[in-house]
Amino acid sequence: MIIGLTGGIACGKSTVAAMLAELGAFVVDADRIAREVVMPGEPALAEVAAVFGQAVIRDDGSLDRKKLGEIVFADPEKRKRLEAILHPAIRERMWATIRRVKADEPGRIVVADIPLLYETGQEHLYDGVIVVYVPRVVQIERLLQRNPELSEAQARERIQAQMDIERKKELADWVIDNSGDPEATRRQVEALWRRLAGTEKT
Repeated sequence: MIIGLTGGIACGKSTVAAMLAELGAFVVDADRIAREVVMPGEPALAEVAAVFGQAVIRDDGSLDRKKLGEIVFADPEKRKRLEAILHPAIRERMWATIRRVKADEPGRIVVADIPLLYETGQEHLYDGVIVVYVPRVVQIERLLQRNPELSEAQARERIQAQMDIERKKELADWVIDNSGDPEATRRQVEALWRRLAGTEKT
């Protein structure tokens, strides 16, 4: 079984992914792969520099993610141009990993942790999708706690750059409500894991 895991920014998706990994899932993290594909020497980084200029490249040749973020979150067209460069590279590397794991361990549940799963139309690639949910007001609160350098306007901008979390909740096969305490989230994750593990063919 290959499951997609998504949510909104600051909804706690990484927390749920870690819990699933503890329970035995193999988690493929799109954010980690997104960092890998823009390492110095990677073709995607050269393309980003060509499109957005050397201003987004640090002196050591690495990507200045903060500077690039400021550019693309303020301009939807530039964000689309960045996504057109990064998403194919990320998806290709993710699926190479997923295929390798399923070849080595056919019975293992694989969870693909993808922030923009619905936005990029990937939901049909998975056996089901888990959405980690918190209401919009909690999203803003948690994002500002996590990134105190952001203004509230910038936080809203980043949240609005994604599909509305209420819509993701409607589309989900399974929802983990992360608006309570960590133990409440863990109970939901464990209950879902029992269901998923029970349907897995080995």
